[in-house]
Amino acid sequence: MFKILAKINKLILPSFTKQGLDISKAKKWQMAIIGYRAYVTKRALG
Repeated sequence: MFKILAKINKLILPSFTKQGLDISKAKKWQMAIIGYRAYVTKRALG
């Protein structure tokens, strides 16, 4: 289930690393998306 969710996230959610976002200057909603994507990716790989 997490592998499918990870693929959907990749298509829908923005990639902040490609945009060159500095993590220390990220807004709270950007940090929430980063954390969510990291959680889903970790679960999909494990």
